[in-house]
Parts: sequence; C-alpha cells; structure tokens
Amino acid sequence: MQEEKITVDVVSDVACPWCYVGKKRLEKAIGQWQGVPIEVTWHPYQLDPNMPEEGLDRTTYLTNKFGSIADIQPMIDRLADAGEDEGINFNFGEQWLAVNTLALHKLLNVAREEGFGQALKERFLKAYFDENLHLNQVEVLHGIMASFGWDARKTDTVLASDEIAYAVKQEIAHYQQLGVNGVPFFIINNKYAVSGAQPASTFLEVFSKLAPATSLEEGGRCDMETGC
Repeated sequence: MQEEKITVDVVSDVACPWCYVGKKRLEKAIGQWQGVPIEVTWHPYQLDPNMPEEGLDRTTYLTNKFGSIADIQPMIDRLADAGEDEGINFNFGEQWLAVNTLALHKLLNVAREEGFGQALKERFLKAYFDENLHLNQVEVLHGIMASFGWDARKTDTVLASDEIAYAVKQEIAHYQQLGVNGVPFFIINNKYAVSGAQPASTFLEVFSKLAPATSLEEGGRCDMETGC
C-alpha cells in the first residue's frame, strides 16, 4: 500500500549541539526527497534536567561534563567542522551559558500547537549555539517570542504554567519508556528509527525503503565526539 505521507517524530533537546546538526541533515534530506510529503514533529528531551536555573558558564559546564577544555578541544573542533558543513556557526565563546531547557520546551510545546514549533526550535538552537544568548533570562525569551507575535504577558503565562511543565515531562517520560535514552532520535512512521545526527543519505534511504536504520530499543545519544 502506497504511503500518503511519511511522519518523522524528532526527540531532541535545545542543549544538544548534535541535535542542531541532525536537524540540518534531516532538512537537507527532505529538500532532496521527491516522494510523498514528510511531516516533522518535534518532541522534548532534557540532557541535564537538574541544571540549576542560573545555568553554568562554559568552562564549568564543559569541564564538569567532559574534563578539561584542552582535553575536549578535539571534540569541539569535530563538532565545529560538522556544523560548518551544515551551515551552523558553533560558538562556544566565553559568553556561552548552559541552561536548564524545561522553560524552552514549555514554549516549544505551545508553539507546536500553534504551528510554528519547528521555526522556534531553529531560533532557540541558533540563539543557544551561535549567538550565545542567555536563554534563562526572561527578557531574552520575551524578545524571541515577540518575533513570533507573542506579547510578554503570553510568554510569561506559558513559562509560569505547571500544567504545561507536567505535559512536557510526561512526553519526555513517554519517549524514555520507548527506549530513547539520548538524542537526537528520529522515529519514522511511528515504527522505524534513526539515532544520532546521521547524514542526509541515511534519512533518504529510510524514506525510500521505509526500513529502520536501527531498532527503537537502542536509543541514541548526543555525544560531543561523534554525534551518534
């Protein structure tokens, strides 16, 4: 039976640089695809749910997670090269700040319902990894959401909503129960999966054959070295 469309559910976190690369590679594949329409839906994940609200500066975050800056510089260089290939300017400068992404996922949850979830995801990723904006500052979020037509009151209402926070956490738990234990993770037609920031050719192969590149149970990780 011919598929009428292909659905791609993407589980990712704004704080995952390889999710940014994976997003660009998926979009490249979709741009090259000449078959049935592809519908992409973004879903939340938190790599560091216990991140303090004030965030962590670059040096503290990277050394706590990976070791000294010198030790992980080769991984950062590989990430930068991968990003450059996809039109991403990764900037881990002194102003970069790691933040708790729950608030961002709350905004993304409502944006998805209103039809601009993918555009907001792109905006957050660029703000986080290129512009070094501090996404735990409400004034910064006001500015970003204003560009999508939200006033400060609406943004504040969403940020303050315990109901939306609960919905986000439940959605994260749902995908964890499916076996997703890292991101980026792409679920095709609710059955097949691609884990990690795979090249566009991998997505095209899955689209054309509707066959899994890996099993759902294996999950995927945001690995600073490989992205897979």
